Amino acid sequence: MTSVRVVVASLLLACGASSPSLAQAPKKPDAADIRLALDKLNVLGSVLYFAAHPDDENTRLIAYLANERKLRTGYLSLTRGDGGQNLIGSEIREELGIIRTQELLQARRVDGGEQFFSRANDFGFSKNPAETFTIWNKEQVLADAVWTIRKFRPDVIITRFSPEPSGTHGHHTASAMIAVEAFDAAADPKRFPEQLKTVEPWQAKRLLWNTSSFFYSQNQKFDTSDKLVLDAGVYNPLLGRSYNEIAAQSRSMHKSQGFGSSGTRGEAVEYFEFLKGAPAKTDVLEGVSTSWSRVPGSKDVAQLLGEALKSYNPANPAASVPVLLKAHAALTKLPASYWKTVKQQELQEVLKACLGLYLEASSVRDYSVSPGEQVALSLEAVNRSAVPVTLTKVEYLFAHQDTTLQQKLEMNKPLFLKTSKTVPAAMPYSQPYWLQVPGSVGMFRVDDPALIGLAQNPAAAQVNLHLTVQGQPFTFAVPVVYKRTDPVEGEQYRPFEIAPPVFVNITEKVYVFADAQPKPVTVRVRAGKDQVEGQVSLRLPEGWRSEPANHSIKLSQKDEEQTFTFQVYPGAAQTESAISAVVTSKGKTYSQSLRTIQYAHIPTQTLFPEAVAKAVKLDLKRKGQVIGYLMGAGDEVPASLQQIGYAVEQLRVENLSAAALQKYDAVVVGVRAYNTMERLKFQQPQLLQYVQNGGTLVVQYNVSNGLVTPNLGPYALKLSNDRVTVEDSDVRFLKPNHPVLNTPNKITEQDFRGWVQERGLYFPNQWAPEYEAILSANDPGESPKDSGLLVAKYGKGYYVYTGYSFFRELPAGVPGAYRLFVNMLSLGK
Repeated sequence: MTSVRVVVASLLLACGASSPSLAQAPKKPDAADIRLALDKLNVLGSVLYFAAHPDDENTRLIAYLANERKLRTGYLSLTRGDGGQNLIGSEIREELGIIRTQELLQARRVDGGEQFFSRANDFGFSKNPAETFTIWNKEQVLADAVWTIRKFRPDVIITRFSPEPSGTHGHHTASAMIAVEAFDAAADPKRFPEQLKTVEPWQAKRLLWNTSSFFYSQNQKFDTSDKLVLDAGVYNPLLGRSYNEIAAQSRSMHKSQGFGSSGTRGEAVEYFEFLKGAPAKTDVLEGVSTSWSRVPGSKDVAQLLGEALKSYNPANPAASVPVLLKAHAALTKLPASYWKTVKQQELQEVLKACLGLYLEASSVRDYSVSPGEQVALSLEAVNRSAVPVTLTKVEYLFAHQDTTLQQKLEMNKPLFLKTSKTVPAAMPYSQPYWLQVPGSVGMFRVDDPALIGLAQNPAAAQVNLHLTVQGQPFTFAVPVVYKRTDPVEGEQYRPFEIAPPVFVNITEKVYVFADAQPKPVTVRVRAGKDQVEGQVSLRLPEGWRSEPANHSIKLSQKDEEQTFTFQVYPGAAQTESAISAVVTSKGKTYSQSLRTIQYAHIPTQTLFPEAVAKAVKLDLKRKGQVIGYLMGAGDEVPASLQQIGYAVEQLRVENLSAAALQKYDAVVVGVRAYNTMERLKFQQPQLLQYVQNGGTLVVQYNVSNGLVTPNLGPYALKLSNDRVTVEDSDVRFLKPNHPVLNTPNKITEQDFRGWVQERGLYFPNQWAPEYEAILSANDPGESPKDSGLLVAKYGKGYYVYTGYSFFRELPAGVPGAYRLFVNMLSLGK
């Protein structure tokens, strides 16, 4: 089965598909889509856009190149955006990377581009490329870029950022530096020669920087005299929108980043600065042949495709089939080449659209099965034209079986085939390929080179439908999907998956033991198939124990759940370790959990991470008991506070009142609340009155742009972009005797060890003298940043503003972060 997946993955990348739209209904192109696709058949040119993150791409330019210039247009994002924040939910790190991967795929479905990735992990903000390359494996990232260039064979490569360090995100500059080096390396057979078993060296015509006035400071003149220019604001009557409008719709798919955009109309000039290769004076593709003349012997193909375009009738697309079949026959006779492969795939899809050919393979009962089980399948094939089409064979690739038949597809008469096939016992689980094996902080590990570059896994199960159209053979690869009818939303699709037979979920990500008392650890066991029996137990740090040692499980139906609780007794020593849960059934051990990510704008995503929770035994004292918490964006801090014994009550911004808040020992405002909650500009006086009356208010970081009110505190403070990205940078105590560093926990340098991703972000750069700056830190070679923790006495209470990244540290179980956060909550107690 592995070999089949490799072949499919290679074919997908070679033919330009970032991966099948696994969770989408089969495409149903309309007459305008077909007309545009016919146009594209006559254009043989490609452009690769190159940047670092989801959202870095210029969606307007991609839409213009793909739809106006009809070019194959790809976007290589070196990372999946794992290190950012999440404005729509609580998923962070790898799970956020999955969301942003799917958002990019949705964006490409809108603007017509294709999506690729490298193995680079978005480890968080980086201030310069030198720092970036200490965490990324530069040679691996470069290899991935070269691999994608050799596969995609772009005529022109365009970077979003300059390769010259300019104070932007280090990943940004690093991406452009990689592009510059890959431009030459892709053409050099001595670089990454192991790739040449599958691909050939490729030299792009030129490398350009898609620049703008945004990249120049106020003191710099944006000189356009030496720039290439094009107007990407063109209106496309086939699509009924300008590329500005398409770009806004595409960019609005980046919902986890809050990048909803409004469409504009009219001229939109793009500028390009030459970096490498052959200079150009008038156009980005100057000197590049984009016609069939670049393919020897293709004169007949070009003539026939031109005839198909000229005679196309949107009221009767099937009338184009005879000439398209002639073009396909002529194309088949040409020697093997890159453009032959690409255009064969495109032409096959155009023929399918002109025939009104609908092909679908769906799982009848469920979205998943376990290895060794049977999947009930329903195949649907409909020819909605008068052109003779015959289904000759159905090939079930995943099951290594096929069925030969000679079934004519009569006009508009659907053919349904019902069958059951056994999934091989050795079939791998449908875990995202870049998460199957643990990687490093800076890099994902991918052992199968054929998968590198793909946006997502190839289909877990695929059916090949072999047909003849007026005697010519075609093979259509159809991914198996799960389809159901929702009583409200109607027809719903999601990916079909291969899943473990049993899942075990630990309900918390972190367990913090502040003393020797036991804590309940709750485990949910869920059946991935019918009839699951066995035992569930915990694997604990040395010196720890649980009561009981195990529980018996018996689940008769798939998706049935049982919940079990273990009383876990910590050891005496302070430690950071792990608690894992395992199920033993029929002599086999299963340790996968089940995590489902569901948002309306992306297909449902399922992953199977190991059932592991962090276990922390620490020396922690606290004062106060009841905390009021105003949720921020992607906020897991409340659960962390509950872990150490606080009673946390979530607050609603519209109900805030100083009188009602007096019952809380402290009130905490979540991350970016002042960026996302419009009503805070009206309710802020209530929070400050609570402080004045004797309360303790802790406000976590906000982004400097887009604040709903400038009055974040009782005294003036101004946020900046200042941050400390090195998580193990030295932290200095400016006020060592201040209560926040001494009560109830004595904070020492040890408490700042083991932090993750960063120290803090968006520190104030101006603050009133009433605030006391408690801590100072800075990245190497930079000036001290003293405002990461500001404390002010206001009336009878305390106001705290902190840019330190507690929203990352507490869910990660960092002991010192807990101790310091408790001290902030305990001020005035």
